Amino acid sequence: MNRMQLAEIKEMIDMAIKIKQNAYAPYSKFRVGAVLLCELGKKYTGCNVENSSFSLTCCAERVAIFKAISEGEKEFKALVLVSDSEDFCTPCGACRQVMAEFALDMPVYMGNNRGLYQVKTVAELLPLNFSL
Repeated sequence: MNRMQLAEIKEMIDMAIKIKQNAYAPYSKFRVGAVLLCELGKKYTGCNVENSSFSLTCCAERVAIFKAISEGEKEFKALVLVSDSEDFCTPCGACRQVMAEFALDMPVYMGNNRGLYQVKTVAELLPLNFSL
């Protein structure tokens, strides 16, 4: 998988920043926006949705992935994540495992609130992932 063109990454970061505004995060105040690019070029967005029963919370990246799957997409090309934090927005363990189910070689672009990002593949984020 070749790294994406800068213009496409920037477009996805802008989309993630916009969708982040829809996050429902009254408990953590940690809003996250995600954009998933599928192999056929369609993009799916997601934001985190918290619940007072914390285990029922769903992260932005899983929302985007589940939206894509519900529309029949199962081949993913890249994922962009942003938050309000100065630190890079990294996926949680549950999200890493869900991503590993579909695309170990997918690059994950992890941004911060200064417009910087770092990139890792899913395999780099979750070595020795679980599989049946």
